[in-house]
Amino acid sequence: MKHAVIVAHPVPGSFNGAVATTYANALSASGADVLVRDLYGIGFDPCLRAAELPVPNGHGPGPDVAAERVLLQDVDVFAFVYPFWFNAPPAILKGYVDRVFSMGFGYAPTFGGTEPQLKGRGLISFSSSGAPDAWVRSSGALAALQTVFDHHLAGVCGLTVVDHVHFGGIVSDITPEAVETMLDDVRATATRHFHTAQQAGSRSHR
Repeated sequence: MKHAVIVAHPVPGSFNGAVATTYANALSASGADVLVRDLYGIGFDPCLRAAELPVPNGHGPGPDVAAERVLLQDVDVFAFVYPFWFNAPPAILKGYVDRVFSMGFGYAPTFGGTEPQLKGRGLISFSSSGAPDAWVRSSGALAALQTVFDHHLAGVCGLTVVDHVHFGGIVSDITPEAVETMLDDVRATATRHFHTAQQAGSRSHR
């Protein structure tokens, strides 16, 4: 099983960076193939240009998007790791979805609509916020984001939403002990959802 861990945080040593590394390491330890895409690290351009729009005389995806799609073409599970900024993902992640998961990869045109192209693949998200977890949930902020960014994306592309793990109250003076407890949750999530499936897949290839 191949996983793509797509990270959207400008600081490699951030909590989000630690989540991505922990999750990737947990998957690798179980024998999974893991691809990490640090969007800030690779300098991904989130701006969808007019030439990329699926309209007559459009030129199609840019070379950076075409290369990205090649890397992702055999991925089984996409993992998004990002902070809440104004209760939404960073612009670089939204732009990544706009450009990479658009027509020609996430879905294809059909008569009167579109056809999902990523059926049978999964989507899992790890998000964080400075606001307490209880507030993010009680205010409806998390549910609203899941509706438009998890379930809508999954519906258009044919993905299955595996999970969305949110960590609230992430502030600069959070203790190392608290961070480690949260990273334990990341490891447990990887094991719960994928360790058994990975073992089964490995046995099937023996």
